[in-house]
Amino acid sequence: MRQLHKQGTSRQGAARRIFVSGKQLMRRISIVVPAKDEQATLGSLADQIFAAIEALPEPTTAEIIFIDDGSADDSWKVMSQLAETYPANVRAIRMRRNFGKAAGLEAGFRLATGEVVFTMDADLQDDPKEISRFLAKLDEGYDLVSGWKEKRNDPLSKTLPSKLFNAVTSWLTGVKLKDFNCGFKAYRREVIENVRLYGELHRYIPVLAQDAGFRVGQISVEHHPRRHGVTKYGLERYIRGFIDLITVLATTRYLQRPGHMFGGAAVLSGALGVLILAVLSILWLFGEPIGGRPLFFLGLLLVILSVQLISIGVIAELLIRLSVPRDPLAAVIADTRETKPLPAKPARAAAKPAAKASAANAAAPKAATKPAAKKPVARTRTAKPKMQ
Repeated sequence: MRQLHKQGTSRQGAARRIFVSGKQLMRRISIVVPAKDEQATLGSLADQIFAAIEALPEPTTAEIIFIDDGSADDSWKVMSQLAETYPANVRAIRMRRNFGKAAGLEAGFRLATGEVVFTMDADLQDDPKEISRFLAKLDEGYDLVSGWKEKRNDPLSKTLPSKLFNAVTSWLTGVKLKDFNCGFKAYRREVIENVRLYGELHRYIPVLAQDAGFRVGQISVEHHPRRHGVTKYGLERYIRGFIDLITVLATTRYLQRPGHMFGGAAVLSGALGVLILAVLSILWLFGEPIGGRPLFFLGLLLVILSVQLISIGVIAELLIRLSVPRDPLAAVIADTRETKPLPAKPARAAAKPAAKASAANAAAPKAATKPAAKKPVARTRTAKPKMQ
């Protein structure tokens, strides 16, 4: 059986290393690999991951978690064979049907045991040799490191929409990443324990992590052309992605202030409606009929929509106030450092109560201060020594 660990010296200044009695504990990482109809690549991917782990300079053990997300080919058979061949290092999980990448990653995250968790695609376009660079970036103090396919080996029909999507997402969320769609990422365990995935939110994990207070970074990674199988995504994923982007913005930036989100939309709608009605009013003053114009009804609808949005925002703010968590500080405080103050020295005035107490005891009735009766003591005779 292949052993996925290698003895070696640790880097200087490596972050979050654990030492016991002067010996460094072996770090454990998990690699979560969701796959659908990738039977031709799974074996080669496992071998490349094994080689990459063995080449790490630090003591490291690893587990690979393959997720079969409703494959129609023999992907599950290949995963099962790998799990039987390497029972200590490979786990295979089969979903009941194709639930999507986010559900597969969520299942893998819940089963991962490593202190660092990687995600990567099963199509061999991600290079496992980059694992060491991800770990080095994490050691700089980052909690999540995302890959950036700087030189992407994909057709223009995929690269152009991806660049537009990444630019808009980075601008709206404030997360300075250049490739949100890259599946090659590394997370500290604290990140995956505080992020819940559903729908198509897997591409927005960096946004959710940064909103939770984690540090997010990126590195450029090598991207290989696809040699087996076909891509499982099309242009429709960008449509779903922009819809999910609205959800992410609502649940991160505006979660604690929904009135700002609805209020901003209300101001925009109301201003446009008032402007339309003002122009039509000027035309009406000059004798132009406006009652049958579609623009008139559009202005009215925009004003009504503005009022409705403001009402929804007020209701949302009331719900937020009624659903305050029991301990709101627990969600925002990461760590505390506290030094207990030294006990204060007794003041001189503290002697006065003692003096008063003494005086009170002296003034108490004599009966209360009578000594207790002495117990009878048996007399003993002692022979006196004779004088010489």
